[in-house]
Amino acid sequence: MTEADPGGRIYFSSVGRTLAEEDQICLLSVGVDIGSSTSHLAFSRIVLERLDNRYVVTERQTFFESEILLTPYTADGLIDADSIGHFLDRQYRDAQVDPNEIDTGALILTGVAVQRVNARRIGELFARQAGKMVAVSAGDALEAKMAAFGSGAVARSIRDSLTVMNVDIGGGTSKIAICTDGRVIDATAIDVGARLIGVDEDGRITRVEEPIRSFAAELGLDLEPGTVLHDAAAAKLAELMADRLIETMRGSSPRAAGTNLLRLAPLRSQQTIDQVVFSGGVAEYFYDRQPKAFGDLGPLLARAVRGRIEQLGYRIGEPAERIRATVIGAAQYTSQVSGSTIYVSPLDVLPLRNVPVVVPKMNLNDGAIDPRMVSTAVRSELKGLDLDAESGAVAVFVTWEGSATFQRVDAFCRGLTEGLAQSIGRGQPFIIVGDGDVGGLLGIHCRQEMKLKNPIVSIDGLQLTEFNYIDIGSVLETSGAVPVVIKSLIFPGETHDSR
Repeated sequence: MTEADPGGRIYFSSVGRTLAEEDQICLLSVGVDIGSSTSHLAFSRIVLERLDNRYVVTERQTFFESEILLTPYTADGLIDADSIGHFLDRQYRDAQVDPNEIDTGALILTGVAVQRVNARRIGELFARQAGKMVAVSAGDALEAKMAAFGSGAVARSIRDSLTVMNVDIGGGTSKIAICTDGRVIDATAIDVGARLIGVDEDGRITRVEEPIRSFAAELGLDLEPGTVLHDAAAAKLAELMADRLIETMRGSSPRAAGTNLLRLAPLRSQQTIDQVVFSGGVAEYFYDRQPKAFGDLGPLLARAVRGRIEQLGYRIGEPAERIRATVIGAAQYTSQVSGSTIYVSPLDVLPLRNVPVVVPKMNLNDGAIDPRMVSTAVRSELKGLDLDAESGAVAVFVTWEGSATFQRVDAFCRGLTEGLAQSIGRGQPFIIVGDGDVGGLLGIHCRQEMKLKNPIVSIDGLQLTEFNYIDIGSVLETSGAVPVVIKSLIFPGETHDSR
């Protein structure tokens, strides 16, 4: 995005269009997924139409899907960023897309890939598009949610009134999410994946990831690079991993050779599961869509999991996307203008770019507000989206209900500052975004009553959801409001009519 001109209009950098005057806009978007097992990308055209003072998605067409690349590694076990760069360049050429034409997009690092020490180098491959890309380094909790959205499990839970469990089995990890009423209510992740071990055409081991050593130890197997992984040993590894995955799906905390396998807290939801949907690379084998093996445990793991699922009597659903579940999350732009009852101090803190939005689950009815409830809700949402102590600024979206008395405002602001204590301590801007008309009041209270020293941006009159990222422009002299560009992740079935 370019800077706003004196009239306050916002232009897309590639073509000089203005959102202020057009009723329909077509954007060119790219989604990129670099995973521990596979890497791929997809190009989409997204049509947005004006609805009152904002734009909503009315059409999404994926016009090019790249080949699936087995994520390359160097001899020292790091992801080969140079090879990935060459792969990306080739896909742009095949799609006949100039990188400068891209309006928006999402870069997603998932699974074991996100832990590699050169993950930053991968991100730098997109530095020239930094102002356009919603760069997401997805940890386990966020990836579990994204996979559930991308597979269509979340949309199905509200469309068919079902409780759907999405199980995303990738190369390094498996993520499990329980979806109901159009949202993810519980999620976990486990060290079970098809490419925790790799073999060549002769069956000789080429790579061993640390998590699979626990399974090998329990089975009494010795997995060393250069040795042969016999069929019987491979089958035993797949069977044991399938057993532990099923235990995780049923709420247990599985171990292998005494090692805890869970990467997050175990599932605690008591909801009856109506349907199970599988996504990720192993889902290609689970649904018999991929006949070819790729030197890993994918086919064996899929067969073992499927047998256990059928034996337990789970109802199996068909996903909207399997291996491409996360890459389908390509960025969407919508545009809104804040209300004029806002507080920004100092003014030069704006503009802000690519700020993730958190939507804490809070009850702010007309009764007394418990600061601990607010802080707990904020911290829980930060954890669920993997926004940790090293993350930058975040924007907390608030649906204010009831009166705005001093006592209620004070309790809310105290809870909010406590929940954002780590971000505040790092000097990050304190950003509140609301749908009502209390933005100015909340901002002034934080500055004058709570003596908050951080830059404060408290705006209202907006509608935001989970997985949104926002750009906040400078204050418009004509209205005292600020332009806000909302970028979100689009998943199957998510146009305006289905949201």
